[in-house]
Amino acid sequence: MKGILSHEEADKCLDVLEETYPDAKCELEHKSPFELLVATILSAQCTDVRVNKVTEEMFKKYNKPEDFANMDIKTLEGLVKECGLYRNKAKNIKASSNVILEEFNGKVPETIKDLMKLPGVGKKTANVVASTCFGVPAIAVDTHVFRVSNRIGFVSENNVEKTEKALENKIDRKRWTKAHHLFIFHGRRCCTARSPKCQACPIKDFCRYYEET
Repeated sequence: MKGILSHEEADKCLDVLEETYPDAKCELEHKSPFELLVATILSAQCTDVRVNKVTEEMFKKYNKPEDFANMDIKTLEGLVKECGLYRNKAKNIKASSNVILEEFNGKVPETIKDLMKLPGVGKKTANVVASTCFGVPAIAVDTHVFRVSNRIGFVSENNVEKTEKALENKIDRKRWTKAHHLFIFHGRRCCTARSPKCQACPIKDFCRYYEET
């Protein structure tokens, strides 16, 4: 029976995933760090496809912190309603915009620590923005990263925080950001939550779930 992957096995598994998904990247459409911040806030419990549909129109007119800081909250709620949890998301976007203007000279902060000072921005959102826009090595653990990394056997943890720490220990720092995108691509295209496509999986030889089922 397969156990947890060794560092060497994890490296080889990532090599195969890189060959399989050479285009793996952040799928939230954005043209600036601020746009990605807004899109990532909106992506909580919402698909990237739906977020992109909403932001495609919204960002044509509103794409800077001052646009949202000065916006009537009801107007903002209407703009993001399709993304679900819209009242909370609108409140956090408006509040974060104000903090960016007041404490960070109108620029999205570049470190994970400073990003987490923004209202509604947790570790996952901070990791996404810092790694994608500012080159900070990070593994943002969303539902796909959590499922895929634990299912395959990169790690064996029962929550997001432990999974992130275990993945950081298992994977070379220089591969953290790429690994995050690879897990998401694999989770969306093959290693789905229900009825994963195990027979067609390019990394089934590494996978403890495949062996067990």
